[in-house]
Amino acid sequence: MDLPLEPPHGAGPVRLGMTLVEALAAVSPWGEPRVRTRPNRALVTVSVRCDAVGVEVLLEEEDTVTAVELWWPGEGRTTSTRVLLDGTDVFRTPADELLRGLAAHDADGEEPFVPRLSLGFTRRTSQEVPRTGSGLPVRFTSVLVGGPDYYDHRL
Repeated sequence: MDLPLEPPHGAGPVRLGMTLVEALAAVSPWGEPRVRTRPNRALVTVSVRCDAVGVEVLLEEEDTVTAVELWWPGEGRTTSTRVLLDGTDVFRTPADELLRGLAAHDADGEEPFVPRLSLGFTRRTSQEVPRTGSGLPVRFTSVLVGGPDYYDHRL
């Protein structure tokens, strides 16, 4: 299965602006989603796995999807699901290669982001994975798609 990232509109079947009911319907084919209220991070988080790829749908405004975050399955786990950005597999492509051509801020850090396109990446992991000379994981461990101004606070 392919989960295309379509910043700043959504990821796979999840679209920004969906209601909680619509988001649950979108991810339910992958399994029973878990709904949690997180007052310190987001009003509501919907979590599910799509063939070992972690999916978190964030509803940070009342009953409205504001972001979708996808997580690499983890060390030693395999998946046939690909998370694609313009046809490139986000979790199987080296991070530096994936960021080429994108106007990323903090590209050499653990959490680079692309403002306006509203893509955020994470390289953090405590797992034993290949690392660059500077100690960062070679590949990303998560990617988040948010709305057009999602990362404005980091500029």
